[in-house]
Amino acid sequence: MDKVDKDRGFYRQVDVQDHAHYIVAFFVLVIGAVGVTGNALVMYAFFCNKKLRTRPNYFIMNLAISDFLMAITQSPIFFVNSLYKGWIFGETGCKMYAFCGALFGISSMINLLAISVDRYIVITKPLQAIQWSSKKRTVFIIVLVWLYSLAWSLAPLLGWSSYIPEGLMTSCTWDYVTATPANKSYTLMLCCFVFFIPLAIISYCYLCMFLAIRHASRDIEKLGSQVRKTTLMQQQSIKTEWKLAKIAFVVIIVFVLSWSPYACVTLIAWAGYAAILNPYSKAVPAVIAKASAIYNPFIYAIIHSKYRDTLAEKFPCLYFLSQSQKRSQMSVSQSESSFRESVLSRQSSGSKTKFQRVSSMSTTDTQVNLTLMRRAKMS
Repeated sequence: MDKVDKDRGFYRQVDVQDHAHYIVAFFVLVIGAVGVTGNALVMYAFFCNKKLRTRPNYFIMNLAISDFLMAITQSPIFFVNSLYKGWIFGETGCKMYAFCGALFGISSMINLLAISVDRYIVITKPLQAIQWSSKKRTVFIIVLVWLYSLAWSLAPLLGWSSYIPEGLMTSCTWDYVTATPANKSYTLMLCCFVFFIPLAIISYCYLCMFLAIRHASRDIEKLGSQVRKTTLMQQQSIKTEWKLAKIAFVVIIVFVLSWSPYACVTLIAWAGYAAILNPYSKAVPAVIAKASAIYNPFIYAIIHSKYRDTLAEKFPCLYFLSQSQKRSQMSVSQSESSFRESVLSRQSSGSKTKFQRVSSMSTTDTQVNLTLMRRAKMS
């Protein structure tokens, strides 16, 4: 059915088929349930296990908090509106909903930028990282992330653009459709300073990290047997930091893929082609963007072994995530093999001892016999 716009006060009601709203409602419900549950598990695991409360994991924890808040503030309202086939919470509700979506979405992106810069400093400038890295500074950076996100989220409430319903008129965002100087300037600046520039910095950081790892590996290969223990320890430390960086890289890729369709839609409207965008082309990217809050717990469950073991320990129904059973089986097999080796070594040492005793007895007997023969001859 074609779109028919009807002016209804605060928003325009779009005439679409009912099943479109119900399909969106289903996906939003799944996103909300998985996002809230998954990120709550991440936060619980990091609070329970002290080993997970390391300085780099502060950023992961902050990301889980922002994703949790994104899911719990966006999905229920989006779901209810989809069932009613329109926005039912009024203008103030729309502004608060859009403000929360902007705040938590921007904070996730800037938090990923902070993670990338942190990994870049630790891997490429380890000496400076010792002086630069501390828990207090990490907390300070996290506070800056939230303040930066808050500034961009408050701007539409203070007159730079505005928050309005979008897509199927069941969710709200900033007004990127109306071609006013304020809306166009805010859309351009937001895309640049919240998406494209952070993405460029993240790409640069990971390129430098990859080159640093490659150069360090080549240097160690050239040194060969002359490698010192300190060099090997440095190499092992860099590998550990690189593992954390790879986890963050997967998170970043998934986040960027989730928000890229939405960024493209806003830029199409900014370029003056808003007329070609129908309600579906606005609603689907919005749902995909909100789904960015559900992926990280699965990424941690696949890659982060300590996180898996913590969940398996606290929740018996998630025992399949743990590697302890495999480790116990390996340790049993290793203990059995070591026991066999010890028995064999004991047997071999016992046989050697017996052989030494026999040989010593035989040499003693021959010496006694020689002595007796000599005495007999002398007599």
